[in-house]
Amino acid sequence: MLRNIPPILSPDLLQSLRAMGHGDEIVIADANFPATALASRCHRLDGVSATDVLEAVLRVMPLDSFVPDPALVMEVVDDPDAVPPVVGEFQKITTATADNPVALERLERFAFYDRAKTAFAIVQTGETRLYGNIILKKGVIGT
Repeated sequence: MLRNIPPILSPDLLQSLRAMGHGDEIVIADANFPATALASRCHRLDGVSATDVLEAVLRVMPLDSFVPDPALVMEVVDDPDAVPPVVGEFQKITTATADNPVALERLERFAFYDRAKTAFAIVQTGETRLYGNIILKKGVIGT
């Protein structure tokens, strides 16, 4: 057992988070996301919401402070200015939990998929709310 590690983070997911280097990206994806088809490493957390996973990941992983957009969400198709409720929650969690709170930036759906293909890992959650997808860029831990 370990202390201060959110229990929803599986051993395999913790290993990926630890193995990631500065600038590597991880995707937290909803249940509809084509994670297995896109990922070189796919971690499944069925039954767990994307918001819970985001909060858990941000408790152990720093966001990159050297880029303007270390957290990206998927734009709503045909309404790029829309903010789905789950994205509003992502913003609240990022603001409250991240060591480097940022405004979430948006990517068009297919650009998001292309970016996800290059991610270090994708976490497939049980999130059923549409557009419950976010990409996080790992930062560094300062001394």
